[in-house]
Amino acid sequence: MEQTHIRLIAAELSIKPHQVEATVSLLDEGATVPFISRYRKEATGSLDEVAVTAIRDRLAQLRELDKRREAILTSLEERGLLTDELKAKIETADSMVVLEDIYLPFRPKRRTRATVAREKGLEPLAVRLFAQEDFDTAAEALLFLNSEKGVASAEDALAGARDIIAEWVNEDQKAREQMRGLFTEKGILRSKVITGKEEEGIKYRDYFAWEEPVTKAPSHRVLAIRRGENEGFLAMRIVPPEEEVLPMLEGLFVRGTNASAEQVRLAVQDSYRRLLSSAMETELRLAVKKRADQEAIRVFTENLRQLLLAPPLGQKNVLALDPGFRTGCKVVCLDQQGKLLHNDTIYPHFSDKGVGEAKTKVLDLCKRFNIEAIAIGNGTAGRETETFIKGIGLPVHVQVVMVNESGASIYSASDVAREEFPDLDLTVRGSASIGRRLMDPLAELVKIDPKSIGVGQYQHDVDQTALKASLDDIVISCVNRVGVEVNTASKQLLTYVSGLGPQLAKGVVEYRNEHGPFRTREELKKVPRLGPKAFEQAAGFLRISNAENLLDASAVHPESYHIVSAMAGNNSCTVADLMTSAELRKGINLTQYVNDTIGLPTLTDIMNELAKPGRDPREQFESFSFSEGVSKMEDVHPGMKLPGIVTNITAFGVFVDIGVHQDGLVHISELSDRFVKDAGEVVKVHQKVMVTVTTVDLQRKRIGLSMKSKQAIKDAPAEKMPPKVKTATPKAPLLKKESKPERFANTPFADALRKRTS
Repeated sequence: MEQTHIRLIAAELSIKPHQVEATVSLLDEGATVPFISRYRKEATGSLDEVAVTAIRDRLAQLRELDKRREAILTSLEERGLLTDELKAKIETADSMVVLEDIYLPFRPKRRTRATVAREKGLEPLAVRLFAQEDFDTAAEALLFLNSEKGVASAEDALAGARDIIAEWVNEDQKAREQMRGLFTEKGILRSKVITGKEEEGIKYRDYFAWEEPVTKAPSHRVLAIRRGENEGFLAMRIVPPEEEVLPMLEGLFVRGTNASAEQVRLAVQDSYRRLLSSAMETELRLAVKKRADQEAIRVFTENLRQLLLAPPLGQKNVLALDPGFRTGCKVVCLDQQGKLLHNDTIYPHFSDKGVGEAKTKVLDLCKRFNIEAIAIGNGTAGRETETFIKGIGLPVHVQVVMVNESGASIYSASDVAREEFPDLDLTVRGSASIGRRLMDPLAELVKIDPKSIGVGQYQHDVDQTALKASLDDIVISCVNRVGVEVNTASKQLLTYVSGLGPQLAKGVVEYRNEHGPFRTREELKKVPRLGPKAFEQAAGFLRISNAENLLDASAVHPESYHIVSAMAGNNSCTVADLMTSAELRKGINLTQYVNDTIGLPTLTDIMNELAKPGRDPREQFESFSFSEGVSKMEDVHPGMKLPGIVTNITAFGVFVDIGVHQDGLVHISELSDRFVKDAGEVVKVHQKVMVTVTTVDLQRKRIGLSMKSKQAIKDAPAEKMPPKVKTATPKAPLLKKESKPERFANTPFADALRKRTS
């Protein structure tokens, strides 16, 4: 069976069976996806993380199918129902749906109308009718009268027989297969408001009278309608036109026009309306939900990947502020490793005295701790605090950077924060997180539940198990792609390193605290419970700066050190010489070092590492500033051109922070002059963009933006634009066509995303 799975996966992914087989073998041995794709390229034929992950997930599905198959075979055998023909069908079933269809007639059932009819002795009549021979059905039915069992008339007998036939129709594998196809291809998704819930459920008004083919329903709409249904405001159905279903179903079972055939026709119609329709709709709802979940999770994970791989400022002395008005701004000073050196509070927003004291304090702290950058949270009072900081006469070398603080409050109240700063206030912890997030977004964001970072799409409505698995995959991928400095990394960051996990990560930190910094990768083997397998998986992703062996600071795996030494020896130089001399590296003939286990892919990776040992794949940090004088919604007017930062990408558009505590929405139709199907093709999370304001709705706190080069609204300088404010007006019942750019600006999801973390 395993070989069958390997051939199937190879065909589905358009790769060779031996690549799948090698990957499966490595996975079964406990190898991680990053390790396989980075250090086992010869075995897998250089499959990347996407392919390895696809093999892993598909294999898990097929093995789950095998488990269910075995359970069904065991059940049938124990009940004496397993025939050779049935066994062959079960063993060749290629999906869970087909397997369950085969098993359905034999599945132990609760008491049904067909069960009752059989107890009344009406199955022989059902068999006679189902044969559809030409006979007097009423006269035949009279033979089955039984007052004690409740069969008082011929119609009672015929009704019971039809109940049995209806169950046969419902359990017929071919009928279910064709019905499933019809529901999938012709199903219509309809939603309507629950009577009396019009006002209470007004946020779902777009879906009060919605109808579209289910094949065209996008993920965000499906999830929005399902949320409205779960909250009790909407009713949702997904069914095809009945006039297309019944002829197909009758064509499978009805033969002729005699009286018995008419009874079968009635049974088929009853089977569809009472049994098949609801069963198929339930299946389709689950399938559509799964599809919507997959798309929402895809969007979320891609956004998260981009956020985690955002450019780091690097190791700088940072002063970080968590802004506030009444409660003041919490200030922390961090050293180049992110260690908290000092915390204080300033009050620069209410009095001249407070401004003066705050200015003196900040300048003193900058001098005292040799501050190189100032990080300011972008929540409440963020822009006002930025204006204050930029006006106090900072040294020219000090950068001032606004930092997205989404999730900082979640971190500050977490067990992780309490463990790091047990004696400090929540706000101080939050300030430290803001500063560290500027220095290294990846290292800090791994401490926060990804669902709290603010880059998802209906993340609370999708399958939470699937979401967590996908998000964990992305975090693991990003952490191992960048690499981890083992002597400064937190326990949380080390947890995501290939081969470690929470317990070994904790062990690494405890060993480091007790024995001091690691001097070599080999020393990792002294960590309790970190055995050869864990070392093999983790070593290449762990970095040790200033190590005794220069390769310990690179992505070259220790298992390949001997090859680098051989290269150096053959060229009469040192490893350090190879790292610094492009000429020496250029003269190396890689084919000379190919053997049974190491080929050109790995050798090429080694040469790339020698050229740039331990290189960070993330882009270089670039400073960014919002427009001066635009710090609140009232400052924003249609026609303005403003710089912004992409904070979230969804299926219907992109949210952009323009520095007014309220993200604007660039609908997908406004992203480019050309047609855009996927917003991710045009922009990335944390990308700096220039946008034009198209609409401002103060009442509903909505800002419409465009990234097109030509605007429907005539461009004009900001200072000459009259303050136009769009007022919200009640909408008529939803139109079926998406005719307006702001179409999905009215969804509950869009409303939720606009709310900034304060």
